[in-house]
Amino acid sequence: MEVRVVSTPSAGADNVPVHCYVAIELSKSSWIVGFQTPLTNKTSQYQVKACDANALLELIERIRTRVARELRRPIEVMSCYEAGYDGFWLHRVLKAHGIHNHVLDPASLQVNRRARRAKTDRIDADRMVRALIRYLRGEPEACSVVRVPSVEQEDAKRLHRERRRLIAERVQHVNRIKGLCATQGIYHYAPLRKDRLARLDDLRTGDGRALPTRLKAEIARELKRLEVLLEMIATVETERDVILTSAASTHLNAGKIKMLAKLRAIGPEFATTLVGEVFYREFANRRKLGSYVGLGSSPFCSGPVDRDQGISKAGNPTARSMMIELAWTWLRYQPGSALSIWFRERVGNLKGRPRRIAIVAMARKLLVALWRYLQTGLVPTGALLKA
Repeated sequence: MEVRVVSTPSAGADNVPVHCYVAIELSKSSWIVGFQTPLTNKTSQYQVKACDANALLELIERIRTRVARELRRPIEVMSCYEAGYDGFWLHRVLKAHGIHNHVLDPASLQVNRRARRAKTDRIDADRMVRALIRYLRGEPEACSVVRVPSVEQEDAKRLHRERRRLIAERVQHVNRIKGLCATQGIYHYAPLRKDRLARLDDLRTGDGRALPTRLKAEIARELKRLEVLLEMIATVETERDVILTSAASTHLNAGKIKMLAKLRAIGPEFATTLVGEVFYREFANRRKLGSYVGLGSSPFCSGPVDRDQGISKAGNPTARSMMIELAWTWLRYQPGSALSIWFRERVGNLKGRPRRIAIVAMARKLLVALWRYLQTGLVPTGALLKA
C-alpha cells in the first residue's frame, strides 16, 4: 500500500492528539477493518478473523504506532461499527483499551437512491469511516449513534423480553393444537385448561369417531411442549413478582418498578416492561421521550401542502405497543383521572378510527405523565393509588 505523508511536524512541536478513524464491518466469517489516517487520503482496509478481538486490537495498535512514529504526535483512535447481531461486547472491549468507539444505527447511514447500488463489506466499511468523520466534525445528520447500555441495564431487560417471547411461543402451540382439532370438527377443546390431557381421551370427531392414532399422538406431544412453556412462564413471572414483594431486590431499577406498580391499572408486567424499555434512561424533555417511543408527530409541510402523517413509529416498538395497551387499561381502571376525562370529552360515543387515533394521543400524554411521576413523584392528575 502506498503511504503518502500529508505533513510531518517537528518533534515536540505540538502535543495535540491526531485522530485516526477506524470502521469495522462485522460478519460471521471475517471482519473488514477500514482505516482513515492523516498519512493518506484513501481508506486502507484489512481483514481479521471474526470474533477475534485480540487480532483487531493488535492491528489497531500497529497502525497507531506507525502513524505516531511518522507524525511524532499522540494518536487517538476513533472507531465505529453498526449495531446488529453482535451486540455491544466489542464496544466494551474497545473502550476498555482506550479506543473511542461509536455504535452506529444502520438505518441512519445515507446511501445513493438514484439507481441500483453496489454493496460489499469493503464499500460499507468505507462508508462508515466517512460517516464517522462527518459526525465527529459536527454533522449530526451524517449518522445516528446508539446509546450503549451498561451490562447491568442490558441484563435487566432479559426478564420481560423472555416472557414476551414465551407468550408468543405459547400462542403458537395453542393455535396449532386448535387447528389440528378443527380439522376433525372439534372446536370446544381448550389446551390451556388444567385437565387438557384427560380431556384429550374423550374427544370425538364431528362424525362421532375417536381421534386417529397418529393425530392424537401429535396433539399429545404438542401438549407436552405447551406444559414445558407454561412452567417456564410461571418461573419468569415468579422472578418478576419478587421485584415488587421483596425489599432486598437486586434488580437495577426496582425502585422505579415499585413506584409505577403503586398506580391503579399498572401491574407487574406493565411496570417491568416500561422501566426496562424506557424509564431506565434519562430524557431531556417530553419531546425526546415521545420520539424515543415512536409516538412523536411526523408533519409534512411543503409548499401549499400542510398535513400531519401521524406518529413516526421510529422508536421502540415494544414500548409503543405497551403504552397503547396501557392507555386502554387506564381508561377502565382510572376513569376519574384527567387523562380519561380528556379522552371521553373528545371521543364521546364515537367508534372506529377516531377512537383509535385518540387512544394513541392519550398514550403519549400518559407516557409523559408517568415520566414526570418517576422523576418528581407527582402523581398524574386525578389518578388513584392502590390500597
